Formats: sequence, C-alpha cells, structure tokens
Amino acid sequence: MTLTSLLPLAAFCLVVSITPGPNNIMLISSGTKFGFIRTIPHLFGVVFGFGFVMLLCAAGVGTLVLAWPSITVVLRALASSYMLFLAWKLRNISFIKTDSNDGKKPLTFLGASAFQSVNPSAWVLGASGASALMPPIQPFFLSVITYCVVFSIINVPCLVLWAGAGSALRRCLEKVIWQRVFCTVMVLLTVYTAICIWFEA
Repeated sequence: MTLTSLLPLAAFCLVVSITPGPNNIMLISSGTKFGFIRTIPHLFGVVFGFGFVMLLCAAGVGTLVLAWPSITVVLRALASSYMLFLAWKLRNISFIKTDSNDGKKPLTFLGASAFQSVNPSAWVLGASGASALMPPIQPFFLSVITYCVVFSIINVPCLVLWAGAGSALRRCLEKVIWQRVFCTVMVLLTVYTAICIWFEA
C-alpha cells in the first residue's frame, strides 16, 4: 500500500466531514450558543461516535443494518425527530447571553456519541465508503483500523472548523436583530436537514 492509494479514501472523508449535515449544523449552533471551549466535548463525541459507526461498517455490520428497511426507517425517524427537537430549541438562540450560567448546557460527549448510532448519514456513508474505499491491506483488521484512522484524522479539523465558525459568529451577534436573523437561518437549516435525512440514498 502507498500513500497515493489512500487518496480516494481521504477525498471521500474530506467531503463527508466538511459538507453540511446533522453533526456540522449541531456544532455550529453549539459554537454560537456556548462558545468553542464548551463545545469541545460535543465535538469529540462526534469523532468517537462516528468513528465507531465507521468501524462497524468497515467490519460489515453497516451493510447488515441497512439491509433491513425497518431498521433504516427507525434510524431516520429518530435522527429527524432529534433534529426537529433541536430546531425547536434553536428558536431561542436569538437571546444569546455572554454569561455561561444561563441554565443551558451543550451536548455532552456521550450524547453526541450516542446520536451517531441513530444518524442514518453515518451508517449510509460508512457502509458506502467501506464497500468501495477500504485500503488494500492484509490482514483485514489493519485495513479496518486504517480506514477508521484516516477518517478520524480528516474529520477532526473539519469539525473544529464548524464549531470555530459558530464561536466566531458568536462575537458578531451582539445586536438582537442579527441574533434573530441567525436564529431563523439555523432553524430553517436544521429543519431542512431533518427532511433531507429521509431522502438520503
């Protein structure tokens, strides 16, 4: 195996990690509401949870999960329901406070990790990537480990970018009018993401 043989996998991981999706929408929202530092547990929860799903998919579990339509429907229903719940909570983000003691807390490491188990995007992308882009390494478990490590290495800075963007926006939303504009945009994006979950391949 050469580094060039990992380029297709790296490109796939970059596209998956940097494009808008449930996790990135949640991270930019958390960064805006709570700041970057308080969003770090959420961020690494995504890395761990998504990486674990990737591990299962690379081992063949993802294909089995997606082979059962009823399971896929349940995953979509749970993920979209949570996104709609998040959209409902985001309606109040227009009243951003600089004081961290406002009674609300960011998503925890365990919460963000657990969300990946019902995130259909994680299962679909993990299974499709594993079916076409597994590194040609023997024994097989080294191929699985390499697949997960490459994804995690690329995933982390992409997630940091989204959470950091939210934190940067936080400093620009001092006026109530801009807070309301941002709130509206984030609610619409979150609802849109919840709908798109049902149309993923």
